[in-house]
Amino acid sequence: MGPISPYCVSRFHSTRRTTREVKIGELTLGGKQPVRVQSMTTTDTMDIRATARQSIELAEAGCEIVRITAPNLRAAEALKEISREVRAAKIEVPLVADIHFMPQAAMEAAKYVEKVRVNPGNYADRKKFQIREYSESQYQEELDRLHDTFTPLVLRCKELGRAMRIGTNHGSLSDRIMNRFGDSPRGMAESALEFLRIARSHQYHEMVLSMKSSNPKIMIEAYRLVVSLMNKEGMDYPLHLGVTEAGDGEDARIKSAIGIGSLLLDGLGDTVRVSLTEDPVAEIPVAQDLAQRAHLCWESKDQKLPDPIDFIDPYLYRRRPCPSISLNSKTLKVGEKSPPCVLVSTPHRLDKVEEIIGETARSQSAAKDAPIEGLIVSLENSSSLPNLEILRDSLFGAVSVIVIDDLREDPCTELPPIKHSSPPLLWHATAIGTDESEIARFLAHCESAGHHPCISLPGATLSTGIELLLNAASSPPVITLQTIAPWNNPVAAYRALACALETADLSLPLWIRNSDSFRLVEGDDFFSARLLDSSILSGSLLCDGIGDILSIEHTGDLDRNRALAYNLLQGARARVSKTEFIACPSCGRTLFDLQSTTQQVKQATGHLKGVTIAVMGCIVNGPGEMADADFGYVGSGPGKIDLYVGKKKVKSAIPEKEAVDRLVDLIQEEGKWIEP
Repeated sequence: MGPISPYCVSRFHSTRRTTREVKIGELTLGGKQPVRVQSMTTTDTMDIRATARQSIELAEAGCEIVRITAPNLRAAEALKEISREVRAAKIEVPLVADIHFMPQAAMEAAKYVEKVRVNPGNYADRKKFQIREYSESQYQEELDRLHDTFTPLVLRCKELGRAMRIGTNHGSLSDRIMNRFGDSPRGMAESALEFLRIARSHQYHEMVLSMKSSNPKIMIEAYRLVVSLMNKEGMDYPLHLGVTEAGDGEDARIKSAIGIGSLLLDGLGDTVRVSLTEDPVAEIPVAQDLAQRAHLCWESKDQKLPDPIDFIDPYLYRRRPCPSISLNSKTLKVGEKSPPCVLVSTPHRLDKVEEIIGETARSQSAAKDAPIEGLIVSLENSSSLPNLEILRDSLFGAVSVIVIDDLREDPCTELPPIKHSSPPLLWHATAIGTDESEIARFLAHCESAGHHPCISLPGATLSTGIELLLNAASSPPVITLQTIAPWNNPVAAYRALACALETADLSLPLWIRNSDSFRLVEGDDFFSARLLDSSILSGSLLCDGIGDILSIEHTGDLDRNRALAYNLLQGARARVSKTEFIACPSCGRTLFDLQSTTQQVKQATGHLKGVTIAVMGCIVNGPGEMADADFGYVGSGPGKIDLYVGKKKVKSAIPEKEAVDRLVDLIQEEGKWIEP
């Protein structure tokens, strides 16, 4: 039976979900507390001094909760001295023991730390990837066994006043869950609920839960499901948000912002961790920036209108229905059966034809698998119009469509006609407003001049003019937003626009514009003020199935805008243009230098478009988290690497010095290799 309650207060106005407060040492999490920022040490836990030092460095950088792996009993015992050294430095940051496979380690660790994280997929089970049918009685026997195994830790944490995180990972669901619910977001949610119910039976409630995946789409759906199912059972436990194995650099920040940011804007989330295959201190500012955006939206005093009827199923991804239309006479189609197309704005004025042509040619030469499909050129006054035909004739062939972003007060004047044998221009009118006669006049001008119309509808009155668009001539207009008011975040505004069109039974293509008018916070830093905002806006909508056209218009660099657009599409799993890397952030279980190894693997395989490669420090989540990876590179012992094809181990105990070359050999054997 599916979820029967909504997962958030509103999908159209950012309102924080009400959760219980959970004490983690001296820190309170949930309720009306700020979104807490956390990270994890990467040192060997048995190196007590190094682990304590890194814990202190994280706390001094703003980390509010520090997690340390305890892969065995000796490591759990070492937490006693680590905690003592951290407290001796006058650092009161709560410490969390990260436990996999070892209940006895969890029981020991609970004596020394403020919180214990357990993975429900491997705390009482061993993943064997076995297919088995369970009768109801057999399934209940498994649950009884789980109850007996987990209860001692619940009672110890209750006795000692410790908190607990039930941390589900997509890559480590038990065979029991897999056989009943599949390798699915629903399976992830049910895995956590099994443990929550056991804890509640002992009146223990100091719990936080997480639903992590390396795929933001799966992660988002799993969190929505688990909240809906908790609501059904009267549970109000706070959430820890994170995209696991996100990797490094820009791609990792994009994935994290898509997954974490979209849920925060929906009001979900009480603590966040941004998992980067970098120094853990680098995670803190990114997490802080995401938390800041959430609080700004939650605390906004913008006018709130009644929510429209929501046509999107938030628990099952499906592309928004939109019949295919052609934006030129030959190649560029948009709609639900085509991947979102990429438009990029040029910083040059329309009268700078030679500069525009030269910059576009340079960018396209470096964009074999990620080309600019449409170029946006601003038109600020009519004096630029004489160069328009030259621009069109020079650029068609280099790009599939030219978008004239008409910023004039009256966009219905002097629209130059084009030859009907030539591809049309996509003419975007910003200043039309809500007057139906203006919309009608603009559409008529476009039709007579042979242009393809694009209209920005004001967010304050989305219904105005939509009725007219039902009879919008032979060329359906592309739709975007002019303003986000009265919604306090741009994701909600686009959702409302999609719903308004659906209510009018109008399946028009939607253009997601990432420009300075859609900023969640002010600031000049690219990562904090632009990359994250674009990731949240575009990624959230794409994971909802909304968006047929995507543009990046933040920077003045054409090539930078193009690259970011494709990285956003790849991060949301909406369009693949390069190799996809899944890389864990490293911890005390890691058996090799994960950062340098990830870079070596990227250098050797980064040209393989459409191939997914996982670089995993150990086997905890490796075989499972690589569920949608083509190849896996997994640490299996000191200096030893196992190689996988999908979930199947095909090479064992390869010396680390040979492992990257052997991975290339394996890709060649599987017929997935192409020469750089």
